Amino acid sequence: MAGKDDYYNRAKQEGYRARSAYKLQQLDEAAGLLGAGRTVVDLGAAPGGWLQVAAERVGSDGFVLGVDRQRIDPVSGVEAAVETLRGDVTDEETVAAVREAVPGEGDVDVVLSDMAPNMSGDYDLDHARSVHLARQALGVALEVLGPGGDLAVKVFDGRDLADLEADVDAEFEYVRQVRPEASRDASSELYLVAKGRLTGPVREGDRLEVDIEDAGDQGDGIARVEGYTLFVSGVEVGDTVTVRVDDVKPTYGFAQPLE
Repeated sequence: MAGKDDYYNRAKQEGYRARSAYKLQQLDEAAGLLGAGRTVVDLGAAPGGWLQVAAERVGSDGFVLGVDRQRIDPVSGVEAAVETLRGDVTDEETVAAVREAVPGEGDVDVVLSDMAPNMSGDYDLDHARSVHLARQALGVALEVLGPGGDLAVKVFDGRDLADLEADVDAEFEYVRQVRPEASRDASSELYLVAKGRLTGPVREGDRLEVDIEDAGDQGDGIARVEGYTLFVSGVEVGDTVTVRVDDVKPTYGFAQPLE
């Protein structure tokens, strides 16, 4: 209880709209989500505590968009551009509106979601609903994140967590669980933090035939699959080889020739 009161009181004293602002601060400190100049979309953003923190940390060159079914009061006193969008993240119209609201090329660097279901008192049901909301956030992230983008999404611990985490992991360079200190002591909530959105046409374990078009600085052969660069060891320029993809990064990967 003392911890809860401390964060609540700190939020009031420091001008944050919700104690949950400290959870985002701690997530950022643990995972490096909110660098200067980044473009951030916050799903389920009301009342706006996470928007305040994100705006502070992306700075004057950054952009923050908050999305919620509820109205969000304008965020003032920050250098970053902050906009809000009223809509349901399960609607395609809302996702399209997010894309339109993002400046520049439209690629988002970070998607955040602190969405939680209305609590029923039945833990299994509440867990299942939290997983459903997390999957909705994942779906939006896959639509709007650019290559290398990041995701942080809240979910309640439980039996469906492993499957959700595996599905997130398949779309990012890696994913891990983070439990911020600011979460209430009795809470089962945690955050899946996924780094490095993978948008290339190959995944780890894929086997495919490639043409070696060039040589890299380290002597590896270079193949290109739909514009994606694949470094292949032990081959020569002009070779056509069957390879197994061993490691995938947002904009390039590594493969080994098969015997």
